[in-house]
Amino acid sequence: MKIDNRIPFNIEEATILEVQKALDSGVITSWELTKQYLERIAAYDSTLCSIREINPDALEIAAELDKKRQEINQIGPLYGIPVIIKDNIDTKDAMATTAGSIALENNFAKEDAFIVKKLREAGAIIIGKANLSEFANFITELDMPNGYSSLGGQVMNPYGPAVWDVGGSSSGTGASIAANFAVVGIGTETSGSILSPASNNSLVGIKPTLGLVSRSGIIPLAHSQDTAGPMTRTVCDAAILLGIIAGVDEADEVTKTCEGQPSDYTTFLKTDGLKGKRIGVDRSFLPEEEDEVVLFNEALEELTKQGAILLDVTIPREKFESIVLYHEFKHGINNYLHKLSEEVPVHSLSEVIAFNKQHLDAVKYGQTILEYCQTLNGDLDDPKYKKHREKDIRLSATKGIDVAMEEYQLDGLVFAKYLGCEMPAKAGYPSITVPAGYTPKGKPMGITFSGLAYSEPRLIEMAFSYEQATNLRIPPELNKE
Repeated sequence: MKIDNRIPFNIEEATILEVQKALDSGVITSWELTKQYLERIAAYDSTLCSIREINPDALEIAAELDKKRQEINQIGPLYGIPVIIKDNIDTKDAMATTAGSIALENNFAKEDAFIVKKLREAGAIIIGKANLSEFANFITELDMPNGYSSLGGQVMNPYGPAVWDVGGSSSGTGASIAANFAVVGIGTETSGSILSPASNNSLVGIKPTLGLVSRSGIIPLAHSQDTAGPMTRTVCDAAILLGIIAGVDEADEVTKTCEGQPSDYTTFLKTDGLKGKRIGVDRSFLPEEEDEVVLFNEALEELTKQGAILLDVTIPREKFESIVLYHEFKHGINNYLHKLSEEVPVHSLSEVIAFNKQHLDAVKYGQTILEYCQTLNGDLDDPKYKKHREKDIRLSATKGIDVAMEEYQLDGLVFAKYLGCEMPAKAGYPSITVPAGYTPKGKPMGITFSGLAYSEPRLIEMAFSYEQATNLRIPPELNKE
């Protein structure tokens, strides 16, 4: 009988580099690692409902990667590492891509999304797909809670399943990574959909510059704002993951703007990354809860302590009811749906709406947004749409963030939670959220750094410096059913 004398490896809060060291030294194999995460999901996710589908081939993939490990001269940081991706990202495997919609339950993609190809090339194991707010939280205005989907059910916040909002729309990725169901995860964002669940689940989330990460093979919401990005427990893991998924994709024209950007963001992990940084604070974005204001003020004090120069600023703002997201959603979703196989019962937005009307027991919060989008023409040459898009850019960027950044010569902006996310989203600018602690009642909160296009290196420096000075993340206490 063979006796295993290896020291058990604890997956809870394990980072990419820690896991890779354990794999390299033989402390654990990718198969064993994957099995531990699958067992953890089985033990705890019935309460959280964060995983929409497990990859049935995950253990087989892990075993194959274990065999090949000895044959590879240079192992990348993500080789043999389990990753969770949001269930609006195409994978050419046994998992469907559904956006949480029962209408897309049988949507099995013909090929991997570009970022999934990059993950697989790096040796990552797609262990499962995360539940989400249905259609990326763009289905109804009738008080649907963050994290609900007609197919996947209601995602819960691991820090307080019956108490705290899990955030949306990358809620399943947020809850699952916070609960240690994989090493790292991928979310998507149009406006706040990475930053919100990152803040609410005590995670690091990066919403990249529009163009840094490909959107091809991802169910669209609005092409002028959509992007995918890392959701992790540390800034280092987020930097590693960002470097792997970023890059030019011929199928996504906007990614050509990222040529010449860094391929390795870990070079910006500097403990003195806040020293001398000029950071703007617009206090009109303060939270409503006093306990969260206290946390934000404590974070600002820490930024100053680490050498940052804080300046009170006013970002010019003008309220404007834009039709851009609605218009682009109809255009994008129709383009995606019409390419689907005959096994999928819907091939247009109108067919989704009709299908949902036959399943009101699951689509229980209605579909007012879908119905409104259907009334628009979805033509990207429509004069009203083009006028609204131009105004979005003007108000968010050239007459908004750009003005504050230039006037005060800022390196970045900082916000409590994910407040202020709409302006960088419309401008196509990057943001990074990092844990900032918990209220006395245990509610997680992050702070978000934002900057101009392709300022990810500077934002990572600031976020890493703050994270390393504070180390505020505490894993949630999970209960088995």
